[in-house]
Amino acid sequence: MRRFAGAALVAALIFMVFPALAQAPIVKAPPDTSHIAQPPANKPGTSTPTPSHSLDQSDLAAFFDGILPLQLERSDIAGASVLVMKDGNVLLEKGYGYADIKSKKPVDPASTIFRLASISKLFTWVSVMQLEEQGKLNLDTDVNQDLDFPIRPAFNKPITLRNLMTHTAGFEETIDDIILTNPKQAVSLRDYLIANQPMRIYPPGEIPAYSNYGVGLASYIVQRISGEPFEQYVQEHIFGPLGMTHSSFYQPLQKRLADLPSDGYRSNTTKPPVGFEIFNPVGAGGVSSSAADMGRFGQALLNGGELDGRRILKRETLALMWTPQFRASDQLPPICMGFYQDWRNHLHWIGHEGDLIAFHSLFFVEPTQKIVLFVSYNSAGGGSEPRPEIIKFFSDRYFPGAPDVQYLKTAANQLKDIAGTYESTRRDDTTKLKLSTLFSQRSASVDKDGVLTINGVRDLRDHPIKWKPIGKDLWQAEGEQERLFAIRNADNKVVRLAVDFPGVQLQRVPWYENQAWIMIALWSSIGILVLVILASLIRTWRRLFQRKRPRPEPQHGTIWLTAAPRLAAFLWVIFLGVLLGYFLIKGNDLMPPTPAWFKWFVAMNFIAMLAIVISTLAVVAGIDAWSRNIRVITKLKFAFVALACAFLSWFAIHWHIIGPTHRI
Repeated sequence: MRRFAGAALVAALIFMVFPALAQAPIVKAPPDTSHIAQPPANKPGTSTPTPSHSLDQSDLAAFFDGILPLQLERSDIAGASVLVMKDGNVLLEKGYGYADIKSKKPVDPASTIFRLASISKLFTWVSVMQLEEQGKLNLDTDVNQDLDFPIRPAFNKPITLRNLMTHTAGFEETIDDIILTNPKQAVSLRDYLIANQPMRIYPPGEIPAYSNYGVGLASYIVQRISGEPFEQYVQEHIFGPLGMTHSSFYQPLQKRLADLPSDGYRSNTTKPPVGFEIFNPVGAGGVSSSAADMGRFGQALLNGGELDGRRILKRETLALMWTPQFRASDQLPPICMGFYQDWRNHLHWIGHEGDLIAFHSLFFVEPTQKIVLFVSYNSAGGGSEPRPEIIKFFSDRYFPGAPDVQYLKTAANQLKDIAGTYESTRRDDTTKLKLSTLFSQRSASVDKDGVLTINGVRDLRDHPIKWKPIGKDLWQAEGEQERLFAIRNADNKVVRLAVDFPGVQLQRVPWYENQAWIMIALWSSIGILVLVILASLIRTWRRLFQRKRPRPEPQHGTIWLTAAPRLAAFLWVIFLGVLLGYFLIKGNDLMPPTPAWFKWFVAMNFIAMLAIVISTLAVVAGIDAWSRNIRVITKLKFAFVALACAFLSWFAIHWHIIGPTHRI
């Protein structure tokens, strides 16, 4: 379900045989995990099945040697890196495939550096909590107190660091300059945050909307309060103490590490690599690290914030960070203080995943079992199937036994109020890219047997997921463990759906933005205008190339469309056709938007405005036709063209085809 809620993510895995590190620490005193939310327990009388596979070096090697080469081949992934630790011991540290296809450079899990994207957020939040321990930060005061530029007021309620940690600050999505490959285009953290401040679309603390910008604010607060550049702060206060010698937030990397990063590849690894992906803001996605280094970080967490005698957090601080902070139901995994949980069988994994264009990674620890699991892929094919397969198959192999559930036999008519069309709470609402939200909507429906399906939400076999009720407003996938929870408003109407990824929810779409009727109206309008163009072209052909044939005369009471409707038809069809064609041709090769797009947005606004002005004249012509003594069929012809032009004008304005040119 996370793949839908967050936005379908593509990934790349990289692994290679490597001996266990001699310096790998042994767990001395595990942190108290009693405060961490547990998955629902078995019913009385049931028990957790005995694992059929032993979690040891030989079995792990067999497992990953079986699945990783298959994933690389099937999903066109260049390479992957994996690390598994248990009780402080490295059980598997291995690379698969290539870090550089052209030179056939293999992945080395100890030294090959991967771009870990949103796993960066964990280091940002550890940095924040270090400063909180020192009394330099308060998690529950207005962040404006810690900034030197203002966060615009909204909802008469300030944003706090705790809101930023739980992705409940209420920011909309923005992606301007989020990923660059040219270092000359990079800007400072402060300048990026000032130039790209999103609008606030939810009151703080109420609705989760995963936000890179919010984490970027936190990384800048660390920089301001500590007096050190964020990259340097993490280096000196986390990487250095933990001996993470192949980790860095510098983009590009320092000279000593410059030859170590893996190349990153799109969905077709025969094409040249993407280049070093510079992520903005740095604290939300800029970290680079190796599998071995991430093992050291994971072990420090399991040790209660300490490794090899060097402490980065107090034990009680880490316990606080792992305490649930926000969720819609205690039957769903919560988001903690920057970390989030992922439940499978009787495990409660806690950590984060990360995605760039090419790199896709996961990093989780399991406090009860004292496990560290890290996987990273260096190609776009790693995110859609390979990454979720790892966490699922690993959990099922070594810790089988899903919690028992009892599906309710509820009449379908009592479940229908969950049906409707939904969109992610993480979305562009006021930017130039608002149109993307139209095409990401999903429709939920309940059949006669009371089974809920959501179009586009499928399992790893590409089968539609079927949800059945297991409690009041609580649904679980048939034969699986994903869950949904219906959130109701004061009028008892379902307004949102909480999913098993706590960083986003699905929000009911208002009727005037519902994809169902909008797409029908859109294609009908385009179809009408295409017919106008065809009729005009046919008449032009006859005038130019069939001059000797008698010109057809309209029947009495029939008139041809006037210039305005015909010109509007040409403008809209050519304009929308060029836009659609461009994005279809570019496909997966299209980079995220940068300020270089602004001039094209200005051109789009100009053409769209011209089309709207001409459409206004077409609407006037359509209204005027009904006051004239002409055939009804002619009046209808003018009316349909006028309606098509009016709809496309509304569509362009409402969905920001014409709109802000510097906000993406």
